[in-house]
Amino acid sequence: MQRRNFIASTATGAMVSSQIALTQNQPQAKWNILVLVSDTTRKGFLEPYGNKTVKTPSLARLAAESAVFDNARPECLPTIPTRRTLHSGRRVFPFRNYQPVPWDNVTMPGWQPMSPSEDTVAEALSRAGYHTGFYADVPHYTVPGMNFTRGFQQWDYIRGNAEDRYRSAAPYDKKRLSERYASGRAPAHVANLGGFEPDEMDFATPRTFSAAMKFLDENRTNPQPFYLYVDTFHPHETWEAPRKYYDLYRDPAYKGKTYLTLPYNTLAAMPVPEDAIQNARAHYSGLITMVDTWIGRLLAKLKETGKDENTLILYVSDHGTNFADNPERVMGKPSGAMYPGTMDVPLMVRHPHRKGAGKRFREFVYTLDIPATVCAAAGAAPREGVDGKNLLALMDGGGFAPRDYQTCRYAGSVFCTDGKSWFFSNIHWENMRLFDLESSNPFAKNVASQAGERVALAKKRILEDAGGALPVYPLIAADRVKGMI
Repeated sequence: MQRRNFIASTATGAMVSSQIALTQNQPQAKWNILVLVSDTTRKGFLEPYGNKTVKTPSLARLAAESAVFDNARPECLPTIPTRRTLHSGRRVFPFRNYQPVPWDNVTMPGWQPMSPSEDTVAEALSRAGYHTGFYADVPHYTVPGMNFTRGFQQWDYIRGNAEDRYRSAAPYDKKRLSERYASGRAPAHVANLGGFEPDEMDFATPRTFSAAMKFLDENRTNPQPFYLYVDTFHPHETWEAPRKYYDLYRDPAYKGKTYLTLPYNTLAAMPVPEDAIQNARAHYSGLITMVDTWIGRLLAKLKETGKDENTLILYVSDHGTNFADNPERVMGKPSGAMYPGTMDVPLMVRHPHRKGAGKRFREFVYTLDIPATVCAAAGAAPREGVDGKNLLALMDGGGFAPRDYQTCRYAGSVFCTDGKSWFFSNIHWENMRLFDLESSNPFAKNVASQAGERVALAKKRILEDAGGALPVYPLIAADRVKGMI
């Protein structure tokens, strides 16, 4: 398995390191550490990754001061498996010992709480003298027993995003809901926002970042370094942006319903009007601009408190999404369609001394490298150690062993790329797709049936990373039939 750069600590907290020197990038005084996560943020919608339409000036400014990674991908998917990676520092792939979570609306391998028997990054940094804070509006964090707040001395879950079980939909007229929205999530969405015409502050993202800004205010005189983890669910569905952001991208001629979500399937299997898809993109773009706006306000607060010059900032998303803009015209992010729209994520690291500022790196990196970098900077790690690689070493020009490939599991599907081939299939090696990344139009044709050696190599790498076998759990029969997992 690709598990180099292992960091471990003894029961007393003394560090033991293999292939990575925690002190290599360590300042005399400990840095503050700020981790920013925005769910379902497709990198191609951001200015730092070439987008000329969607307004993301805050991330553009951050990118100018940061190392920007062009081949960042998740090591596992989706929302909760990736959060287990980010909070534990250990690889969650290939989803062993899965137990469904009671009282959640998602059932899939890897979707489970933080184990009470494993240490967390926040616990390790708290032991090392950090003041730890955690602010998030991801509704799945709030499911009973998820156990993600361990190690955080200040934390808050901001309620009311998407399908969060927060407010009653009973007061809202069902006829008006059905006339305006083409989604079963509409009642919870409208209820959680407090009505049909919500203000920006009724959305969770502004309240999440406001809470994080309050954390900075409250700790401006705190002599301890801080570890602040901010995690917003937007621009994840439901896709309805505040009016001022939606107006930036909407087509005034559109008179159809609002699709808060798109079917996780192909357009052929579950048709959606083309103009409705474009309207969903407009709302998605508006939500991205809203997130960008509040990232900018948080970073301005960081500067105001005088801690900007001594803070390591890491920004990442868990995955992207699709708007029928791939060969199969897949919408959303079904596990059986691991195209770049889902798999390519933004990742930026801003060094306190601006090392690597403005540089772009094409090495294969993972979401898994975020906690590894945090632990390297802090000089502390969970007792079980962390997997992943220290991105500061790459930015410094040494001590980073490049990966030859990346693998990922999402529900009952697996993925592998080495820069030459892009492969995904289900875990039974059915519905295989392989695309030749060296061709002029890589995703124009699935060449799996003509590329036996490449398919065999991808399967070999996936199984090696999985320790020899992929755990099999009962799959939903309907999804298996549709070929989406």
